[in-house]
Amino acid sequence: MTKIKLCGLSRPCDIEAANHLKPEYIGFVFSPESKRYIDKNRAAAFRRLLAPAIQAGGVFVNEDPRVIAAYLEQGIIDIAQLHGRESAAYIRQLQCLTDKPLIQAFRINSERDVESANTSCASDILLDSGPGGTGTVFDWKLLGQINRPYFLAGGLTSHNAADAVLSLRPYAVDVSSGIETGGQKDIAKMNAFVSVVRAADKIPQK
Repeated sequence: MTKIKLCGLSRPCDIEAANHLKPEYIGFVFSPESKRYIDKNRAAAFRRLLAPAIQAGGVFVNEDPRVIAAYLEQGIIDIAQLHGRESAAYIRQLQCLTDKPLIQAFRINSERDVESANTSCASDILLDSGPGGTGTVFDWKLLGQINRPYFLAGGLTSHNAADAVLSLRPYAVDVSSGIETGGQKDIAKMNAFVSVVRAADKIPQK
């Protein structure tokens, strides 16, 4: 079954909607430059509202590894998503501070980017079109040489999610701007996205 990650949740009503829709993951954005940014205290409060079966991810951009490890070890998040220019050495340093899962995000513009994703030392990888939350789709044809499970991001909506699931069979689909209206999460769009992915999963693989 394709996992679902609803990213960029920033209000109590977003958490309430997620609890109803039951994605496998939700995401908090901890990059201050993002319009979806929330601070540590709000994230901790939201985590207490989140259904235990849903894993919370945290999106960081070139953050001090000790800060990320603290969020993980304190249970504010279950998994850290690295969305900056983090090197292999940086990831290994973080892995020395925590044994929690790490997702390294890659901007896919060429086959060389796919090669870099294949060799990442992070436990998981995410393939995106840009810095995250841009609403832009990259060329999925570039993924022919991907050789490990991945989170697919970049311009996903309820209109193209089924195609993504059926043609690519990613480990997970990650959506943010595709479930928003006016810069805020839209419960109707969240519901539509989850419904489309779940329905696509029921179609037999060719």
